[in-house]
Amino acid sequence: MEEQEETLRYPIGRFVPEAVPLTPEQRSYWIGEAAGVAERLQATVAGLTPAQLRTPYRSGGWTVLQVVHHMADNDVNAYLRFKRALTEERLAAPSYLQEVWAERPDYGEPPDDSLLLLRGLHGRFVRLLRSMRPDEFARAFTTEALGAITLDTALQRFVWHNRHHTAQIVALRERNGWTLTEEGRAPQ
Repeated sequence: MEEQEETLRYPIGRFVPEAVPLTPEQRSYWIGEAAGVAERLQATVAGLTPAQLRTPYRSGGWTVLQVVHHMADNDVNAYLRFKRALTEERLAAPSYLQEVWAERPDYGEPPDDSLLLLRGLHGRFVRLLRSMRPDEFARAFTTEALGAITLDTALQRFVWHNRHHTAQIVALRERNGWTLTEEGRAPQ
């Protein structure tokens, strides 16, 4: 039972970073992956009905809507951490109460605004990442949950976090037979 719960909660496994500093090729790969996050999420939730969007991805887990809104909130925080780590010394980045945020009424709204936010935010984030010098990826920040983390590791974690939540929704769709038709709509 614990193994099944672990698979539902972490369908792509837990985060395991590559050794840092990343090579230019590795960094380019991770930045490229970050560039496609919003489009992959959009495709993953396309065609879901309001009832399907309100379905938890696992027993005791968040609904699809909560996951989408969490991804937007998390990515805003990640972007701000990067900007602050690039411009401040010894940044102690605050955490946020994601479980409490997920209970706010806005997490029950349709996903459109969060998907739009993610597209714009990721475009800007990727431009920032591509503009950074290699030595800037060695800059770090500290959080209560993660401890000290370099921007090289934070980039990998950013991509993993988005893959992780997108995979939760994909797995839910697969378990429930909520596949997309060729027209991009969920079958009835």
